[in-house]
Amino acid sequence: MHTYISILRGINVSGQKKIIMTDLVKLYEDLGFTDVKTYIQSGNVVFNSTKKVSNSLLVKQIETKINEIYGFQVPVIIRTVDELSKIIASNPFKSESTENLYVTFLSNLPNSNHLENLTELNYLPDEFIVIEKEIYLNVSSYGTTKLSNSFFENKLKVTATTRNWNTVNKLLAISTE
Repeated sequence: MHTYISILRGINVSGQKKIIMTDLVKLYEDLGFTDVKTYIQSGNVVFNSTKKVSNSLLVKQIETKINEIYGFQVPVIIRTVDELSKIIASNPFKSESTENLYVTFLSNLPNSNHLENLTELNYLPDEFIVIEKEIYLNVSSYGTTKLSNSFFENKLKVTATTRNWNTVNKLLAISTE
């Protein structure tokens, strides 16, 4: 059995792109996945597959099915349990208060030119560090920081979605139950 974590971008935000979590579970089960569990209403789904499948194929399957059923596009980012464990272990802000920590998950590795332009920017007191396909954030308030999903998508030309540190850890806990 292979366990995956999918993180959907932009559902159930301000009444937009509403998807009920029980319906989302059924959608994943209809795709042949098992032990499907959601965490909070923002599109965090842990699921199992009987065969190892590439993250990109899973993204395509899930995005296509959501579009078929709901008629709108929802970007999906997939991580394996091992990848999520590594993300947590690699946190460069471990000594900071967890209430200010976030992880922005990127759909792909950013182009080195885009990444170089990004790392020259400074938005203190808010900080970010890019490690592979994740951006670790230490911000005073995620609601007011310039370091949003849209900011990173515009600068890096990849899809991005962000979760707070507690959610990231809870997803790992759910995926290893």
